[in-house]
Amino acid sequence: MDDQEHSALDHPADHAAEIRAAGLKVTAPRLAVLRGLADSPHATADHLFEAVSRQLPGTSLQAVYGVLGAFTTAGLVRRIEPAGSAALFERRVGDNHHHIVCTNCHSVRDVECVTGEAPCLTPSDTAGFVVQAAEVTFWGLCPDCQNF
Repeated sequence: MDDQEHSALDHPADHAAEIRAAGLKVTAPRLAVLRGLADSPHATADHLFEAVSRQLPGTSLQAVYGVLGAFTTAGLVRRIEPAGSAALFERRVGDNHHHIVCTNCHSVRDVECVTGEAPCLTPSDTAGFVVQAAEVTFWGLCPDCQNF
């Protein structure tokens, strides 16, 4: 997915249409979660709850988890779980990209798949499984943390 396609996903005028296209009802919390993810890719549910509750003060953390669960099931968001971190949610879905995580500040960035097709890794033995995706997490120090 190129930057133009990715930014098109985060245009507020399209959020309601995306939710409907995924077969979900458009609600204020769902719209607020999509806005929160547009502003903060790789966000935790807690971070999204803070953003949503500024817009919709009566929203609960459980409601945000419910929205994220529905969005993940519908394919609107992807859930990633780097070791030692709370689950993170992102809008970039369906392209089998990977992530790099800073071991100091825990910032996360996208990394393109090495071969560009899913899955980009082939296991030596699939044990009869049909492999649909491969997930790789790279770890290191981000540019800001290298300066300390």
